[in-house]
Amino acid sequence: MSNIPKKLKFEDLDDYQFVLDKLSKRNKPMHLLLGNGFSIAYDHKIFSYNKLYDFIDKLEDPLLAKLFGVINTKNFEQIMRQLDMTIEIAKAFDAKPKFVEKLSKAHKTLQKSLIDAVSKLHPEHVFEIAPQESKACFNFLDKYFQKDGNIFSTNYDLLLYWVLMRNNPEISVDGFGKELLNPEELKRGEEGEWSEELYWGYNKQKQNIFYLHGALPFFDTNIEIEKEQYTTRHYLLENIQERMQNHEYPIFVTAGNGDDKLAHIMHNKYLTYCYDSLSNINGSLVSFGFNFGDYDEHIIDALNKSTKFNPQTGGKLYSIYVGVYSEGDLEHIKGIEHKFACKVNVYDSQTAKIWN
Repeated sequence: MSNIPKKLKFEDLDDYQFVLDKLSKRNKPMHLLLGNGFSIAYDHKIFSYNKLYDFIDKLEDPLLAKLFGVINTKNFEQIMRQLDMTIEIAKAFDAKPKFVEKLSKAHKTLQKSLIDAVSKLHPEHVFEIAPQESKACFNFLDKYFQKDGNIFSTNYDLLLYWVLMRNNPEISVDGFGKELLNPEELKRGEEGEWSEELYWGYNKQKQNIFYLHGALPFFDTNIEIEKEQYTTRHYLLENIQERMQNHEYPIFVTAGNGDDKLAHIMHNKYLTYCYDSLSNINGSLVSFGFNFGDYDEHIIDALNKSTKFNPQTGGKLYSIYVGVYSEGDLEHIKGIEHKFACKVNVYDSQTAKIWN
């Protein structure tokens, strides 16, 4: 379904406010899809490329190089768990101490690289984001909440989470909540007792924030999906690093083509729910900082599923507004426009001014 004039030039694109005003007048939900450009707009020096990939490519450990070739993945969580399991198997079968030592060294090298990457990619804590930047970003996000929309992000960093928590934590729901520990007593009129931990699923019916590729605070315990929290002792990032030092690793999809990413998503109940939610939106979707690249076919497939009428929501996805940053981005969207099953529009993402 062609909707972008072939001769359209970047300088002729609509600005973000025009798109926002146009969609605000419609009596339909308005959703937002955020990509890495959201973080780049905050600070291009630390979010300009995927440091996790960079750390893998620059590792000079021959054993890790062989490991990456055997496992054929750049998924940190999978590699770490494979190493953990291999070490335990080697010990169980009385492998030579030098072999176990090599595996342990590889594990520590990879773990340290991951922790270093996490530390360098992020500000230390939420208050390092200037108040005016945080407020401006929240005002940008709030327009979608006001239109009964959902916010989807493929970023694993903490920026979106920090902005929402600092400005109006009540308006956004990521699906996590505390477990009721005494339901029978509560029925008898006694006070409820709740878990200290936050588990996903207890508020999923109200969920309007979806991290499609996971996020640093989310951990899969094999029983529950748990969200790390601030404590009186440490900032959130410090607690995340502490968990990784204890061989617990965040949920995030970091590598692979669209099929690889989708396979990872479908093996995790939180990620699957987020993906299915994207596949069932109705109204319109605005993207910012997401370029629908070669490895994003699974996202396009989800959006195409949304173009079919859903009796549960009483609607379907009618149109997409893709933010482009350059003439090259515009030509790319023109080239893949045919892959979408609904109208595709483009706007100049530089005019959004998300972080003031």
